[in-house]
Amino acid sequence: MSRLLKIALIQQHATPDKEDNLKRGLEAFEKAAGQGAHVIAFAELAFTSFYPQQPAAGDVLRYAEPIPNPTTQQFSELSKKYETVTILNLFEKRGDQAFDSSPVIDADGSLLGVTRMVHIIEAPCFHETGYYAPGPGNELVFATRYGRIGIAICYDRHFPEYMRALGLQGAELVIVPQAGSVGEWPAGLFEAEMQVAGFRNGYFTALCNRVGQEECITFEGKSFVTAPDGRVIAQAPAEEDAILFAEIDLDEVNASHARRHFLPDRRPELYPGWLQKK
Repeated sequence: MSRLLKIALIQQHATPDKEDNLKRGLEAFEKAAGQGAHVIAFAELAFTSFYPQQPAAGDVLRYAEPIPNPTTQQFSELSKKYETVTILNLFEKRGDQAFDSSPVIDADGSLLGVTRMVHIIEAPCFHETGYYAPGPGNELVFATRYGRIGIAICYDRHFPEYMRALGLQGAELVIVPQAGSVGEWPAGLFEAEMQVAGFRNGYFTALCNRVGQEECITFEGKSFVTAPDGRVIAQAPAEEDAILFAEIDLDEVNASHARRHFLPDRRPELYPGWLQKK
Protein backbone atom coordinates (compact mmCIF):
# COMPACT_ATOMS: atom_id res chain seq x y z
CA MET A 1 0.00 0.00 0.00
CA SER A 2 1.34 3.43 -0.91
CA ARG A 3 2.09 5.95 1.82
CA LEU A 4 0.56 9.06 0.33
CA LEU A 5 0.88 12.36 2.17
CA LYS A 6 -0.37 15.83 1.42
CA ILE A 7 2.07 18.59 2.43
CA ALA A 8 1.18 22.27 2.83
CA LEU A 9 3.82 25.01 3.01
CA ILE A 10 2.53 28.32 4.40
CA GLN A 11 4.35 31.10 2.55
CA GLN A 12 3.30 34.43 4.05
CA HIS A 13 4.71 37.89 4.64
CA ALA A 14 5.47 39.16 8.13
CA THR A 15 5.22 42.63 9.65
CA PRO A 16 6.25 44.03 13.06
CA ASP A 17 2.69 43.20 14.20
CA LYS A 18 3.24 39.74 15.69
CA GLU A 19 -0.44 39.28 16.60
CA ASP A 20 -1.52 39.88 13.02
CA ASN A 21 1.20 37.59 11.66
CA LEU A 22 0.06 34.82 13.99
CA LYS A 23 -3.61 35.39 13.21
CA ARG A 24 -2.95 35.03 9.48
CA GLY A 25 -0.81 31.97 10.14
CA LEU A 26 -3.54 30.27 12.14
CA GLU A 27 -6.08 31.06 9.43
CA ALA A 28 -3.79 29.64 6.75
CA PHE A 29 -3.23 26.54 8.86
CA GLU A 30 -6.96 25.89 9.18
CA LYS A 31 -7.40 26.41 5.45
CA ALA A 32 -4.62 23.95 4.65
CA ALA A 33 -5.84 21.41 7.19
CA GLY A 34 -9.37 21.77 5.86
CA GLN A 35 -8.06 20.78 2.43
CA GLY A 36 -6.58 17.57 3.78
CA ALA A 37 -2.96 18.42 4.57
CA HIS A 38 -1.20 15.83 6.72
CA VAL A 39 1.96 17.93 7.25
CA ILE A 40 1.94 21.74 7.52
CA ALA A 41 5.12 23.81 7.73
CA PHE A 42 5.96 27.49 8.11
CA ALA A 43 8.94 29.61 7.04
CA GLU A 44 11.77 30.86 9.24
CA LEU A 45 10.55 33.21 12.02
CA ALA A 46 7.16 33.18 10.31
CA PHE A 47 5.30 35.21 12.92
CA THR A 48 7.82 37.99 13.61
CA SER A 49 10.08 40.39 11.80
CA PHE A 50 13.34 38.84 10.64
CA TYR A 51 15.39 40.24 13.50
CA PRO A 52 18.93 39.59 12.15
CA GLN A 53 18.52 42.11 9.33
CA GLN A 54 20.26 44.53 11.70
CA PRO A 55 23.20 43.79 14.05
CA ALA A 56 22.08 42.81 17.53
CA ALA A 57 21.78 45.68 19.99
CA GLY A 58 21.06 45.28 23.68
CA ASP A 59 19.51 42.14 25.11
CA VAL A 60 18.09 40.14 22.19
CA LEU A 61 16.43 37.73 24.62
CA ARG A 62 13.63 40.28 24.96
CA TYR A 63 12.46 39.21 21.49
CA ALA A 64 12.63 35.48 22.23
CA GLU A 65 10.28 33.13 24.07
CA PRO A 66 10.65 29.70 25.63
CA ILE A 67 9.28 26.56 24.00
CA PRO A 68 6.58 25.46 24.72
CA ASN A 69 4.72 28.77 24.73
CA PRO A 70 1.26 30.13 23.83
CA THR A 71 2.07 29.95 20.10
CA THR A 72 3.06 26.28 20.21
CA GLN A 73 0.02 25.57 22.39
CA GLN A 74 -2.36 27.03 19.79
CA PHE A 75 -0.81 24.95 17.04
CA SER A 76 -0.78 21.84 19.26
CA GLU A 77 -4.52 22.20 19.72
CA LEU A 78 -5.07 22.60 15.98
CA SER A 79 -2.73 19.71 15.18
CA LYS A 80 -4.76 17.46 17.45
CA LYS A 81 -8.06 18.73 16.05
CA TYR A 82 -7.06 18.12 12.42
CA GLU A 83 -4.62 15.24 13.05
CA THR A 84 -1.87 17.20 11.34
CA VAL A 85 1.90 17.22 11.89
CA THR A 86 3.09 20.82 12.24
CA ILE A 87 6.57 22.33 11.87
CA LEU A 88 6.99 25.89 13.14
CA ASN A 89 10.04 28.15 13.39
CA LEU A 90 10.45 30.53 16.32
CA PHE A 91 13.05 32.68 18.09
CA GLU A 92 13.56 30.59 21.21
CA LYS A 93 14.81 31.66 24.64
CA ARG A 94 16.50 28.80 26.46
CA GLY A 95 18.18 29.81 29.69
CA ASP A 96 20.52 32.69 28.91
CA GLN A 97 20.82 31.77 25.22
CA ALA A 98 18.61 32.20 22.16
CA PHE A 99 18.20 29.85 19.20
CA ASP A 100 16.61 29.72 15.76
CA SER A 101 14.31 26.82 16.56
CA SER A 102 11.74 24.56 14.92
CA PRO A 103 9.29 22.81 17.25
CA VAL A 104 7.82 19.64 15.72
CA ILE A 105 4.24 18.87 16.77
CA ASP A 106 2.77 15.44 16.07
CA ALA A 107 -0.76 14.71 14.85
CA ASP A 108 -1.95 14.08 18.42
CA GLY A 109 -0.86 17.57 19.48
CA SER A 110 2.24 16.43 21.36
CA LEU A 111 5.50 18.35 21.08
CA LEU A 112 7.96 15.74 19.83
CA GLY A 113 11.02 17.95 20.15
CA VAL A 114 12.84 21.03 18.89
CA THR A 115 15.50 21.33 16.19
CA ARG A 116 17.85 24.26 16.77
CA MET A 117 19.87 25.69 13.87
CA VAL A 118 23.44 24.37 14.06
CA HIS A 119 25.36 26.66 11.67
CA ILE A 120 25.17 30.43 12.23
CA ILE A 121 26.07 33.00 9.57
CA GLU A 122 27.30 36.59 9.79
CA ALA A 123 26.69 38.48 6.53
CA PRO A 124 25.07 41.72 5.33
CA CYS A 125 21.39 41.70 6.41
CA PHE A 126 21.96 38.29 8.03
CA HIS A 127 23.65 39.27 11.31
CA GLU A 128 22.74 36.00 12.98
CA THR A 129 25.76 35.50 15.26
CA GLY A 130 24.47 38.24 17.57
CA TYR A 131 21.08 36.56 17.93
CA TYR A 132 21.52 32.79 17.83
CA ALA A 133 23.67 30.34 19.72
CA PRO A 134 24.67 27.30 17.63
CA GLY A 135 22.31 24.40 18.20
CA PRO A 136 23.64 21.10 19.61
CA GLY A 137 22.48 19.00 16.66
CA ASN A 138 20.91 16.35 18.90
CA GLU A 139 17.33 16.49 17.53
CA LEU A 140 17.28 16.37 13.74
CA VAL A 141 14.78 13.64 12.74
CA PHE A 142 11.44 12.82 14.35
CA ALA A 143 9.21 9.74 14.16
CA THR A 144 5.81 11.30 13.44
CA ARG A 145 2.48 9.67 12.71
CA TYR A 146 3.09 10.20 9.00
CA GLY A 147 6.71 9.15 8.74
CA ARG A 148 10.21 10.20 9.72
CA ILE A 149 10.59 13.97 9.28
CA GLY A 150 13.93 15.75 9.40
CA ILE A 151 14.50 19.49 9.84
CA ALA A 152 17.19 21.65 8.21
CA ILE A 153 16.78 25.29 9.23
CA CYS A 154 17.85 27.75 6.52
CA TYR A 155 21.67 27.98 6.62
CA ASP A 156 22.03 24.34 7.71
CA ARG A 157 20.88 23.17 4.28
CA HIS A 158 24.16 24.39 2.73
CA PHE A 159 26.22 21.82 4.62
CA PRO A 160 26.44 18.39 2.94
CA GLU A 161 27.40 16.76 6.25
CA TYR A 162 24.14 17.94 7.82
CA MET A 163 22.00 16.85 4.90
CA ARG A 164 23.72 13.44 4.84
CA ALA A 165 23.11 13.02 8.57
CA LEU A 166 19.37 13.43 7.96
CA GLY A 167 19.46 10.59 5.46
CA LEU A 168 21.54 8.36 7.74
CA GLN A 169 19.02 8.98 10.53
CA GLY A 170 16.24 7.74 8.28
CA ALA A 171 14.50 10.97 7.27
CA GLU A 172 11.84 10.41 4.61
CA LEU A 173 10.83 14.05 4.33
CA VAL A 174 13.07 17.03 5.18
CA ILE A 175 11.38 20.35 6.00
CA VAL A 176 13.48 23.48 5.41
CA PRO A 177 12.19 26.70 7.06
CA GLN A 178 14.02 29.43 5.14
CA ALA A 179 14.54 33.19 4.89
CA GLY A 180 15.87 33.56 1.36
CA SER A 181 16.02 36.89 -0.45
CA VAL A 182 15.42 37.95 -4.03
CA GLY A 183 18.68 37.70 -5.99
CA GLU A 184 20.58 36.04 -3.14
CA TRP A 185 21.86 33.32 -5.48
CA PRO A 186 21.62 32.65 -9.23
CA ALA A 187 18.16 31.60 -10.39
CA GLY A 188 17.44 27.95 -9.71
CA LEU A 189 20.28 27.37 -7.23
CA PHE A 190 18.00 27.01 -4.18
CA GLU A 191 16.05 24.34 -6.02
CA ALA A 192 19.16 22.60 -7.37
CA GLU A 193 20.68 22.38 -3.90
CA MET A 194 17.63 20.57 -2.52
CA GLN A 195 17.25 18.43 -5.63
CA VAL A 196 20.80 17.15 -5.17
CA ALA A 197 20.44 16.67 -1.40
CA GLY A 198 17.24 14.68 -1.85
CA PHE A 199 18.77 12.60 -4.65
CA ARG A 200 22.00 11.85 -2.80
CA ASN A 201 20.27 10.94 0.46
CA GLY A 202 16.94 9.49 -0.65
CA TYR A 203 14.26 11.76 0.79
CA PHE A 204 11.69 14.35 -0.19
CA THR A 205 12.49 17.97 0.66
CA ALA A 206 10.02 20.78 1.32
CA LEU A 207 11.51 24.28 1.54
CA CYS A 208 9.19 26.95 2.94
CA ASN A 209 10.50 30.47 2.34
CA ARG A 210 9.62 33.87 3.76
CA VAL A 211 8.12 36.37 1.37
CA GLY A 212 7.74 40.13 1.19
CA GLN A 213 9.72 43.33 1.51
CA GLU A 214 11.16 44.09 4.94
CA GLU A 215 13.68 46.52 6.37
CA CYS A 216 16.81 45.25 4.64
CA ILE A 217 15.65 42.30 2.54
CA THR A 218 12.96 41.42 0.03
CA PHE A 219 12.21 37.76 0.67
CA GLU A 220 11.50 35.81 -2.49
CA GLY A 221 9.00 33.12 -1.63
CA LYS A 222 9.02 30.42 -4.34
CA SER A 223 8.70 27.66 -1.75
CA PHE A 224 9.03 24.23 -3.33
CA VAL A 225 9.00 20.46 -2.88
CA THR A 226 11.45 17.96 -4.42
CA ALA A 227 11.32 14.18 -4.78
CA PRO A 228 14.06 11.60 -4.04
CA ASP A 229 14.79 11.31 -7.76
CA GLY A 230 15.60 15.03 -7.91
CA ARG A 231 12.42 16.34 -9.49
CA VAL A 232 10.83 19.61 -8.37
CA ILE A 233 7.21 18.49 -7.97
CA ALA A 234 5.58 21.71 -6.76
CA GLN A 235 6.52 25.39 -6.43
CA ALA A 236 4.82 28.50 -5.04
CA PRO A 237 4.86 31.88 -6.80
CA ALA A 238 7.50 34.53 -6.15
CA GLU A 239 6.87 37.54 -3.91
CA GLU A 240 3.30 36.77 -2.87
CA ASP A 241 1.53 34.97 -0.05
CA ALA A 242 0.48 31.42 -0.92
CA ILE A 243 -0.22 27.96 0.42
CA LEU A 244 1.74 25.40 -1.58
CA PHE A 245 0.23 21.91 -1.62
CA ALA A 246 2.06 18.80 -2.79
CA GLU A 247 1.13 15.14 -2.68
CA ILE A 248 4.02 12.75 -2.07
CA ASP A 249 4.35 8.97 -1.79
CA LEU A 250 6.86 7.93 0.87
CA ASP A 251 7.24 4.55 -0.80
CA GLU A 252 9.51 6.39 -3.25
CA VAL A 253 12.07 6.78 -0.45
CA ASN A 254 13.00 3.10 -0.10
CA ALA A 255 12.88 2.68 -3.87
CA SER A 256 15.26 5.61 -4.42
CA HIS A 257 18.75 5.26 -5.86
CA ALA A 258 20.23 6.65 -2.65
CA ARG A 259 18.58 4.11 -0.36
CA ARG A 260 19.35 1.19 -2.70
CA HIS A 261 22.90 2.20 -3.61
CA PHE A 262 24.49 5.39 -2.30
CA LEU A 263 23.91 4.91 1.42
CA PRO A 264 24.66 1.16 1.55
CA ASP A 265 27.81 1.61 -0.56
CA ARG A 266 29.39 4.26 1.67
CA ARG A 267 32.94 3.73 3.04
CA PRO A 268 32.70 5.68 6.33
CA GLU A 269 35.92 4.16 7.68
CA LEU A 270 37.83 6.25 5.10
CA TYR A 271 36.13 9.58 5.52
CA PRO A 272 37.64 10.91 8.79
CA GLY A 273 41.14 10.84 7.24
CA TRP A 274 39.93 12.55 4.08
CA LEU A 275 38.22 15.33 5.97
CA GLN A 276 41.02 16.29 8.33
CA LYS A 277 42.35 19.79 7.86
CA LYS A 278 45.73 19.90 6.12
